Amino acid sequence: MKVVIVGGVAGGMSAATRLRRLNEDARIVVFERGAHVSFANCGLPYYAGGVIDDRDALLLQTPESLAARFELDVRVRTEVTSIDPEARAVTVRDLTTGVESVETYDELVLSPGASPIVPDLPGVERALVLRDVEDVDRLVGAVDGSARTAVIVGAGFIGIELAENLRRRGLDVTVVELADQVLGPLDPEMAAPVADELRANGVRLELGNQVTAIGADAVTLGDGGTVPADVVVMAIGVRPESALAVAAGIATGPRGGIAVDETMRTSADHVYAVGDAVEKIDAVSGQSGLVPLANPANRQGRLVADVISGLPVRPRPVVGTAIVGAFTLMAAAVGWNEKRLRAADRPYRAIHTHPQSHAGYYPGAQGMSLKLLVDPDTDAILGAQGVGGEGVDKRIDVIATAMVGGVTASELADLELAYAPQFGSAKDPVNMLGYVADNLRAGTAATIQWHELPAALDAGATLVDVRTPAEFAAGSIPGAVNIELDALRGRADELPAGELVVTCQVGQRGHTAARILRQLGCDVRNLDGGYRTWVAGAVRTDTLV
Repeated sequence: MKVVIVGGVAGGMSAATRLRRLNEDARIVVFERGAHVSFANCGLPYYAGGVIDDRDALLLQTPESLAARFELDVRVRTEVTSIDPEARAVTVRDLTTGVESVETYDELVLSPGASPIVPDLPGVERALVLRDVEDVDRLVGAVDGSARTAVIVGAGFIGIELAENLRRRGLDVTVVELADQVLGPLDPEMAAPVADELRANGVRLELGNQVTAIGADAVTLGDGGTVPADVVVMAIGVRPESALAVAAGIATGPRGGIAVDETMRTSADHVYAVGDAVEKIDAVSGQSGLVPLANPANRQGRLVADVISGLPVRPRPVVGTAIVGAFTLMAAAVGWNEKRLRAADRPYRAIHTHPQSHAGYYPGAQGMSLKLLVDPDTDAILGAQGVGGEGVDKRIDVIATAMVGGVTASELADLELAYAPQFGSAKDPVNMLGYVADNLRAGTAATIQWHELPAALDAGATLVDVRTPAEFAAGSIPGAVNIELDALRGRADELPAGELVVTCQVGQRGHTAARILRQLGCDVRNLDGGYRTWVAGAVRTDTLV
């Protein structure tokens, strides 16, 4: 059996090495258009920033090492220019010599990846991108010269990583983002602390703006302003490299990625596709979408090797777990966010908490903000987000695992998670999300979101802040009445008839206050996530959506 693989890195090399482990007799040929077939994509920004100082550390395998260990025929700087599914052959061009040849196959695996989106702007030829090792070499070369200023176009995961790393190298950095927030996978109240962190570390943010032209040493913005830019990097997203498949008559999906079934088969016989170029089934919607992440690409590469080898497989939809660092913060997400759920007109419950990374009495505890999105009918977890210091990654990973395992939101309360004071709390932050979800499911709690508060107050609701007078004086929601929680029972008769909304700092005291007032016959809801969530949403994002 001869297997030809188009493209290396995560998907292609996972397929090739797994296939060799399963089949010692197969002939396996890998064609890679670039100069490197196996490298650490996700480490590129950190090499640009000097965190990774050894360039060779990015190069995980070479054609020589892959030949020695796995007996793979790996050919770099070799481009597959066309596919003939009927003849089971590909046309190949050696990019060094220009010589073309035809290679036959029994099975073909496409792993061409995704390419950076570069808009058609005046002067865009000066812009850099960050896709492979050659790209990062160009970026480091530009930065190591006389560069003092940099503009990064796009405030997604790669844009934020580049902002941090170019600041680390001493450049003045501006991030330009068309949306009105950084990190689109997060909701605005969760993204706001990341924006604050970037600004606190000297990164200028131009949100709700765009680059319209790139000059010799500056960029022009949509609002007419200019920003100095010795270096310009495009980081506005990627699109699937599906042109080769399309030219061969292979079907694509609604988002332009290669369409595959649950065993990674395309519409052409004996042709498979994996990685960033393919459309994947979303675990929340059951529909196809683009999820350009390393974990699904590696998983698909392994799966397609199993399919070709005749092994049973366990295809799974993707939940899209992702994380990014921003100086002292990390921001992580899984599943859908609230913006997407609202746009799809899908019912949901939102839960905000603000726990610490481990027991508060043990030194070094760091704060975090967590958000859980839940189906109100089935109690299924639809998504989650976390922003903060230490421990955010662990909590999002637990929730991602729960989503894959079918654990409901309320059942998060029942998870037995590792506990010692320096690692967590007896009631872990994930457990606490479960407790809140269970209260909402059972009807023992009712909440209101930060963006719903203005309408409730306009309709006549009274806002009661149950924090201490000192906390209230330090900052409060306009129009709130301050009655401290411990005095609430004795002063409840001071409250007017009609709907009450209670709030505290993070929502916990508000829940207790709501339980007291509800049992006194009041119509009451707790402001989910308290004052801290409201500040992040209504104040720092400067919007009420």
